[in-house]
Amino acid sequence: MKNQTISHFLLQEFSKNRQIHLLQFFLFFVLYLATVATNLLIISAVAFDHQLHSPMYFFLMNLALQDVGVVSVIVPKSMINFLMDNRCISYFGCVAQIFLLIFLIVSDIFILTVMAYDRYVAICNPLHYEMVMNLKACIRMILLVWIISLLYGIMHTSGTFSMFFCSNVVNQFFCEIPQLLKLSCFGFNIFELGIIMASIIIGIGCFTFNIISYTMIFKAVLRITSEQGRRKALSTCLPHLIVVSMLVLSAGIAYGRPPSNTPSYLDLGLTVLYSLLPPLFNPIIYSMRNRNIKYALSKLWKC
Repeated sequence: MKNQTISHFLLQEFSKNRQIHLLQFFLFFVLYLATVATNLLIISAVAFDHQLHSPMYFFLMNLALQDVGVVSVIVPKSMINFLMDNRCISYFGCVAQIFLLIFLIVSDIFILTVMAYDRYVAICNPLHYEMVMNLKACIRMILLVWIISLLYGIMHTSGTFSMFFCSNVVNQFFCEIPQLLKLSCFGFNIFELGIIMASIIIGIGCFTFNIISYTMIFKAVLRITSEQGRRKALSTCLPHLIVVSMLVLSAGIAYGRPPSNTPSYLDLGLTVLYSLLPPLFNPIIYSMRNRNIKYALSKLWKC
């Protein structure tokens, strides 16, 4: 069966029990509602409160936009399949899902890297912060993130669907590139292999940049004489580093593991780690613990 004759893909079925499907629908509905609600609150707070119009909150708003996009690409289709007791996704629906997911997750990693640089400048070079992280520089960074991620999504999707597929059964609850690569009749083509190598280099580069940035930040924090200031800086940076590590490492393992033709709970766990959990945890870690965000949300609630 070649990809020209495939009109749809069959996604993984966790159980044939109708009650299990309804339970999965309910769990995904709660996850989706919580993720979208918290991220939309952050976007609203930053957009409507002029006191939050600073680089850090500007990046947080873009991160929240991307997180809403990631769960909206994956979860609604899965919920419909669970509710309708259906496993199908159309060929072009799978293409769109792959493209949007890669575009948003890559931009997520880049945004987290930019945020690490923002925190480095704010803590290690506070006197130069306003000059380095001015409005024009922030807009250029965000535009560069979106453009590079868009081009990367196009190339990765093109490379994946230029292969010939010998099966249309995807061992995952959504279209995922590692699972689609397992369906290839002749293995990787040169173009897709080049994209995968570029992905590894980009992932290692972003992760290394984050580690170096936070190493410099921790050195600067240790020199802070105020115990309160030291605690505040560490409480901001440590969760950031944990989220970046979870996202990059889980995605790297998921995409770098040797192919297997049988469903695996490890594949499912890694997928959840890099695709569903970061959009849920990001607003809690970065925003809900922030005093300025809390104040802006309380003003919105009163309005």
